[in-house]
Amino acid sequence: MITLRKEDGAADLAGITDLRVAVSWDPSAGATGGLLGIARRKKGVDLDLIAILMQGPEPVRFAGLDSLDPLGNGSVVHTGDEQTGAAAGDDETVNVGLGQVPPAIDAIIFVAAAFKKGSSFEKANNVAFKIYDATGGSSQQVAEIWPSLLGADNANAIARAFRNGPIWQLEVLDRKGKIKQGDRQALLRFAMQG
Repeated sequence: MITLRKEDGAADLAGITDLRVAVSWDPSAGATGGLLGIARRKKGVDLDLIAILMQGPEPVRFAGLDSLDPLGNGSVVHTGDEQTGAAAGDDETVNVGLGQVPPAIDAIIFVAAAFKKGSSFEKANNVAFKIYDATGGSSQQVAEIWPSLLGADNANAIARAFRNGPIWQLEVLDRKGKIKQGDRQALLRFAMQG
């Protein structure tokens, strides 16, 4: 088992064949009470988890939004768009079979964003990013990142898996920022920032 923290730097994933990255959140009524607050909680908020696949310095594919299996071989699969945060447990998940990822892919950057217009981290409670060792069908959590409640950022680069020779490594990024909602290019540029 590995335990990851941002301060620890990159960790070797030797022996880990399957990785799962997830985001979970709960809908919020905001500062609204009564029937309006109940309606807001019922409507929920739509956050998105996106895995951006890199070939050298270039983003070449992504899993999330409307692309669930970008490589077509099941090596990087998004479980689908949860639009309210009302699901039990993890709301959106990306599963990565590290051994099946084509050699042309050097890195995968995982980003959670309030991508769609009108969505916001401020409209969600209890946001958590989780990383699991899913080798052999298990689901052992190796990291949990709770982003700060301060600020009006709408994107968070959670983690980056990358090849170091034949070994995959994973580092926690927990880097917040602001993107133009609905703009895929802005999302990609944010993910690529150092």
